[in-house]
Amino acid sequence: MIFETLIQKQSEMKNSILILSSLFLLSFISCKDTDTKNVALNTSEITASKDVKPASFPIMAFTETTHDFGVIDEGDIVEHKFTFTNTGAIPLVIISAKGSCGCTVSKWPKEPISPGAAAELLVTFNSNGKPNMQTKQVTITTNTQNGTETLKIKAMVTPKKKVNSSGTPISK
Repeated sequence: MIFETLIQKQSEMKNSILILSSLFLLSFISCKDTDTKNVALNTSEITASKDVKPASFPIMAFTETTHDFGVIDEGDIVEHKFTFTNTGAIPLVIISAKGSCGCTVSKWPKEPISPGAAAELLVTFNSNGKPNMQTKQVTITTNTQNGTETLKIKAMVTPKKKVNSSGTPISK
């Protein structure tokens, strides 16, 4: 009799586990189906929102993005002002302007440039120790859509004549 009761209880336990497993599986499938519907809804909302215009950005419109200093002597310090206008719809903010090497130094407006306003960015090139053809760039970090703008400068630097300790030129 004990043995039969034990078998009956074991059978009831198996049935209970089977029923619970079925309920769990059914609830999991039900939730998964609901999530799929939510994803489909969200996707259609995203597709519908494509008609919304992207956020406006300032536009940094330069009169020129490259300047050639021409032929200069080694040791000369030359500068050029790059003029630009904010042709965008919101104020332009210049975060930084860095040269490709220590020889280019930039000065730029620290305050926001209003839409339609013009401003200047000063680039200085120190040719000391930089003989022959030189091409440098200044990378400007801004709040434009690209996030950066680039200016280029170049110069043909005539090397200094080498002299000996008495000050007379060394011939080759």
